[in-house]
Amino acid sequence: MNPDKQIIIDSLLARVNDSPYVIVIDYTGLTVSQFSELRNRLGDNGAKCTVAKNSYMRKALSDAGLPDVGADLVGQTAFVTGNAEVFSAAKTLKNFEKEFKKPEMKIGILGKDVLDGAKLKAIADIPSREAVLSQLLGLINEPATRIARILLEKFDPERQHFQSGGSKEPAAETAEAPAVEAQAEVAAEEAPVAAAEAAAE
Repeated sequence: MNPDKQIIIDSLLARVNDSPYVIVIDYTGLTVSQFSELRNRLGDNGAKCTVAKNSYMRKALSDAGLPDVGADLVGQTAFVTGNAEVFSAAKTLKNFEKEFKKPEMKIGILGKDVLDGAKLKAIADIPSREAVLSQLLGLINEPATRIARILLEKFDPERQHFQSGGSKEPAAETAEAPAVEAQAEVAAEEAPVAAAEAAAE
């Protein structure tokens, strides 16, 4: 093989091996300025768009031991790889297509799985890991805060009685209210920590 061709293929192979995914797009109809804008948006999300001969990319994918998607490597194709999650890249491509009616996501490889355009668009709607973790923390923390609020509403240490009954309780019982309040506050504070540890495991 021509040494120059091998250098290009080796460069593509390194890019493929460093990325957890490969998305093949058809950029037919994109202007130079639009393609530059697409590259910038992908770059902001840890992805890179590469234009290469289909035969070169086909060889790079084969050398990387990835599934054969040669049937889709036709026409004006570009290849999106990255060092971040596939969700961000897919979402960027989907939003760009919605705005400019192009490019089209043709096929993708995630790990050893082949994803068609419909599946790639579905992946684009999945929140990132950071977003999921944030939502999880919020869901876990919210009930703990509610529990603390209920306990604080039920026990009123300043007036030393139950709000529901309105009658004064013995000093021994009302003295426990501050302790219950403190326990409720600790539960609310510890919930995000427990959630983060659970997500990390």
